[in-house]
Amino acid sequence: MESTWFEELAPEQAEEVIDLLGDAERADGVAPVGEQVILRFRPGARGSNHLLVREDDALVGYLHVDLLGDADRNKVAELAVHPGHRRRGVGTSLVEAAAERAEPLRIWSHGGHPGAQALAAKLGYRKVRELLRLRRPLDDTLPEPKLPDGVRLRAFVPGRDEAAVVYVNHKAFSWHPEQGAMSIEDVRQKEHERWFDPSGFLLAVDGQERLLGFHWTKAHTPDLGEVYVVGVDPDAQGGGLGKALTLAGLAHLRKAGSREVMLYVEADNAPALAVYNRLGFTRWDSDVQYAK
Repeated sequence: MESTWFEELAPEQAEEVIDLLGDAERADGVAPVGEQVILRFRPGARGSNHLLVREDDALVGYLHVDLLGDADRNKVAELAVHPGHRRRGVGTSLVEAAAERAEPLRIWSHGGHPGAQALAAKLGYRKVRELLRLRRPLDDTLPEPKLPDGVRLRAFVPGRDEAAVVYVNHKAFSWHPEQGAMSIEDVRQKEHERWFDPSGFLLAVDGQERLLGFHWTKAHTPDLGEVYVVGVDPDAQGGGLGKALTLAGLAHLRKAGSREVMLYVEADNAPALAVYNRLGFTRWDSDVQYAK
């Protein structure tokens, strides 16, 4: 096997990696890397190291190391092994390469794959974070959203609302390793994604048009939507705005044709889990982050 590092992927390399990731997703039922990795395939993207592992010129393994890191300054790795080349040491070599490349290091395993659990135990890694994925059907059992007095909803306006959203997001997620670092450029970049729909990016504003919170929805397929981000300004919490925004976003997704909705939530975020459980969400699977 031959392993080569790249700071940026050429378009043909990115296509190869996307094909490998697609094969892994079809085999495992869950994408092996997160959205933020796919965004780093674009020309000019910075802060990434990509390791491509080949055997007889076929791509058999891929590793992404985010050198920009999370809010705690951990470097973050995600990897995939082609289903036809597993149990041959490719995964081990990818993890060892990541450990040599970055320190301190955390590694994501999406979907709680048993092979990843076994590999982590073998190499001395332990679970340090778990991100649950919940889901529920979008049916007629959804209650109507009730906004606090003086608050109304409107759609996000590209080119106008980015700064306000980022400001509220920073306040709402100052504690979160990834979400709290969202920038204006991140928002603008996602506005060019095929799934982006400003009508599904709901903003809660007061009478002075001050942003109090938002619910950014996402459509994965015609049938599956996502509670992408719900953020509420801490100064506006306590009046039921978060629940109202969540329900308004679910209503939008249902009206748009989604039959089911999913979301991610930290496993140790008890208040959020309580809210989502009351709204009828149940556990689907989880993503696990490992570290030495």
